Amino acid sequence: MLATGRTIHASAVLVGESAVVIRGPSGSGKSRLALGLIRLAEAGTLPFARLVGDDRVALAAASGRLLVSPAPNIAGLIEVRGLGVLPLPHEPLAVAGLIVDLAAEDGARMPAADSARTSLFGIEVARLPVAAGADPLALVAALIAGGRPAPAASPWGRLLR
Repeated sequence: MLATGRTIHASAVLVGESAVVIRGPSGSGKSRLALGLIRLAEAGTLPFARLVGDDRVALAAASGRLLVSPAPNIAGLIEVRGLGVLPLPHEPLAVAGLIVDLAAEDGARMPAADSARTSLFGIEVARLPVAAGADPLALVAALIAGGRPAPAASPWGRLLR
């Protein structure tokens, strides 16, 4: 865990070179989305993906980047509803490139441009608000895979650097 970090209720997955930090209320599907991203990478749909942390992660700012690490007591573990807590390989530290907010009040079919960024610890990061009932895996995978390139005017621009 980061020595100067603040632990939050979230999950995180390293996808390619940047982590996707998944926030949301209990039962909103954070672990399910994390596992889904990992499974898409295993299937070759996404580049490399590995768990950073599930349920609790630490965030900290360092050199203009938002860093994420697992909570030490649950590092390498993920909760799979119906199966329990399972071990998975994990990364000890990653740079966050995207914040996904599940069951977000500002999640919309056509999100407002100002909802596409958030600031944590003074670091601005891309953000995807996902409305309750929407399929977050399809949305996140589309953004990461760039299945349909976002125009330069898009609020997301180049999401994961």
